[in-house]
Amino acid sequence: MSWLESTAVLFGIVSVFLSVRQNIWSWPTAIVNVLLYVLVFRDAKLYADMGLQVVYFALSLYGWYEWLYGGENRTQLKVSRITARTAGALLVLAVASVAALGTFLAHSTDAALPYMDSATTSTSLVAQWLMTRKVLENWAIWMAVDVVYVGMFIFKHLYLTAGLYAVFFVLAAMGHREWKQSWNADRAAAAAAPTAA
Repeated sequence: MSWLESTAVLFGIVSVFLSVRQNIWSWPTAIVNVLLYVLVFRDAKLYADMGLQVVYFALSLYGWYEWLYGGENRTQLKVSRITARTAGALLVLAVASVAALGTFLAHSTDAALPYMDSATTSTSLVAQWLMTRKVLENWAIWMAVDVVYVGMFIFKHLYLTAGLYAVFFVLAAMGHREWKQSWNADRAAAAAAPTAA
């Protein structure tokens, strides 16, 4: 464990906790977190996860904007649910990404776990994109991928990062519960609005 990994872990926990609370400051703290993890994963030779941090940087900027202005009439974005069409498209995209990225890493680099690294990377991208759009199901995907990440990071002796992803699992469960409550409250308010008028 290094000071770099420790600092990245701290910013990661703060960022996800703020996401659970739907706090806009989750995005700037996420940006610091991903920049630090570029270096951590480079040193661990987890290149797909290193590259993923660069994509997370861009998605964090996008999410920051969307949460502020992505709602109706450029208002704050509200929690929504995934559609069957979007879920199907994201599944196909993720599977194709795992196959392509895993094959590339296995044959062109010294990646430690090319297909597992690619699977966690591809699935994380799906979850992160859903989070930028405040889609409730992002939390269920995060819970599944966090379990795999914990095992992978223990295998790579990144124990603090494994602990971080165990905390992420708990935070994702909390996020699912809180965002579902928010979604239910918004639906109830929308249903009551015509009556109140």
